[in-house]
Amino acid sequence: MGEIEDAIERADQEAFTRRPPKTLKGQIGFLLKQMKSAKAVAQELGITADSVNRYRRGARKNPPKDIRQKIDAAVRVRWQPQVRKRRRKQAATTGGVTVETRARFGYTAPIGTTDDGRFRRLTAHLPPEYARRLFDARDAGAGDQQMRRIIAEGFKEVYFQDGGGRARGLSDVAINDIDYLDLDY
Repeated sequence: MGEIEDAIERADQEAFTRRPPKTLKGQIGFLLKQMKSAKAVAQELGITADSVNRYRRGARKNPPKDIRQKIDAAVRVRWQPQVRKRRRKQAATTGGVTVETRARFGYTAPIGTTDDGRFRRLTAHLPPEYARRLFDARDAGAGDQQMRRIIAEGFKEVYFQDGGGRARGLSDVAINDIDYLDLDY
């Protein structure tokens, strides 16, 4: 996963109305219910189906740290899909998305102005159109670069050009070297 997909996942998890299961048995039970078989769960986690069944029964209680992290991540990815869907729909139609980042921004600007990229810490609320494009791109399997371009276009319009009120000659903005990126919607 890239930085932007990770940020979308973190923002989704902030919307949970209930906590995901914390116990190992509860997590394995949830995964079995979602994925329908121990074999499918085992394949997802990189372990054997026998191990999955031992975790389910409680015969094995302490998986290795890396397996524990995989189990937790698999549960979080599948937890409350309707809540996630509802929040994304709201962001894409009415709410928009707030992006906070520290990254190097590069520009294509008219001659006589600076186009040197530099690190900036920016927070901007992008309109619903950008949220919709971002979620559509993610659902279509777009890479991190394509999602960066969508966010960069949003920053260009909202922050750098202030909705058309300034920097009209600015033709392109690029996000490089992301230090961190967080989304909220």
